[in-house]
Amino acid sequence: MNVIFIGISAFIGGIVVALLGWLDSGEAFEIRKFSASIVRALIAGVGIAAAYSYANSITTLDIVISFLAGAGFDAGINRISGAIKAGLK
Repeated sequence: MNVIFIGISAFIGGIVVALLGWLDSGEAFEIRKFSASIVRALIAGVGIAAAYSYANSITTLDIVISFLAGAGFDAGINRISGAIKAGLK
């Protein structure tokens, strides 16, 4: 059950970063762009939960770390894809 909390925490971290990025951009909300962030957040949540499934115990600190890892995953993939797009132009 604790692994589910880890996955949800990572997912929420990715969504929060996506929302903060949208708010910072000043652009109109586009569900197409946001749906990519949702998919990245799901991947982060599942991946981090799978990694934590081998842990013997999960503490509050682990949940905070998974939130930050989910946020970092979304931000990192977004930066990488932006760099690739800029390089192709």
